[in-house]
Parts: sequence; C-alpha cells; structure tokens
Amino acid sequence: MADELDRLFERLVQALAQEARVAVPFPAADVYERLVPYRSNRSRLNVATHQDYEMTVLRLFSGERGYLRLEPGDVRDAMQREVAAANPDPAFFRSFPDARVMVNGRAAERILLADRAYAPPPAASGDREEEETPSWTGENPIPLHPLPAKGDSPSGNQCEYCGGVLPGSRKVTFCPHCGQPAGGGALKCPACGGEVDVGWAYCVSCGRATGFE
Repeated sequence: MADELDRLFERLVQALAQEARVAVPFPAADVYERLVPYRSNRSRLNVATHQDYEMTVLRLFSGERGYLRLEPGDVRDAMQREVAAANPDPAFFRSFPDARVMVNGRAAERILLADRAYAPPPAASGDREEEETPSWTGENPIPLHPLPAKGDSPSGNQCEYCGGVLPGSRKVTFCPHCGQPAGGGALKCPACGGEVDVGWAYCVSCGRATGFE
C-alpha cells in the first residue's frame, strides 16, 4: 500500500513529466519550492502537518527506496545520517538547496506507464477532437517504452537504461532517447577517465561535464 513517500515521488514524477524533464538533473530546492510544494499538495500527499511533509522530503532526499540520488555524495550521506538520528531535523534538507537531484528512471517510468494505463480511452475515429499526444521535447526525455518483464533483460536493440528501441542500421554509442551510453558497463568521464554513475551531469573527480545527463 502506498504511503506518503510513494505519493511524494509520484507527484514529483508527474510534475517533471509535464515539463518533459524527468531525466534531467535539477536543484533540490525545486522539489519543495516549485514541483511539489506543501500548500498545494498537502491533501494529495495525505500528510497532517508541514513537519510531516518536510520529514517525507528528507526521506526522499536520503535515497530511501532508491527513488532519487542526491549529489554531491557528502550531502547525500548527511541526509541519511539525519534521517537515522534519534531526533532528526525535518528541515535539514533546506541547508542544501543547490544539491543536484537525479530521478531513478525505472521507478519514474513505472509511474508514467501506470498513468497512461488509467488514462481515459482515446476518442473514436469519427469524433472531431483528436487524441492529445504528449510532447516529449525537453532534454533527454524518458520515452514511454514497455519495461522488460521481471527477470528478463532488454533485447539486443533495446536500451538497458530506459528500454527505448535502438536503431539497427548504424553503430549506436549513445541511446537516442535518454542519452546514456549503449552496452552498459562502467561509465568513464570523457575528461579524466574517472568512473561516473548513470545520470551524473558532472564528474565527481574533476568537476567536468560528463555529457551523460
């Protein structure tokens, strides 16, 4: 059964999807100031007080359930320590408004696919109104491709990160849907060769842009 943390992540993904920026890192402050603010989401999140809301945001930033990844790593570690403290400060995250947030692409896509499954059926062909097609025109949008069945791996022409179909007529170095390197494996910073994670916009070793966001 979904709780307030699940509902917060769902609202966040829906808000990002409206801007077609689910796969683009963004400042932590956007979550509580613009994307899912307390005042306009209190009833949907089913939180009793502003303190309950802040504690849920803190849990999300700490990486609970793997929904988000916060950078830099020392800020993420600080969030995790605060959540585990005997008397955590729910507003602790407000000290790091510029930390970078990266959304778990798989978790986000499950929400987007569920939203589409429960959407109203398209209008009949004889109706005058045409079906509205989502506009995925932002940077590195996550396309709504079916996820592989549990236990299965993506097919040879499918991106291992987002599930998007890869073109078979040419050599594919990066996925055209999410911008991640094809073939999986460890990612390397193009500037210094240091290892980076999927979704990192900047290298933690040299600070240069990775080009993988």
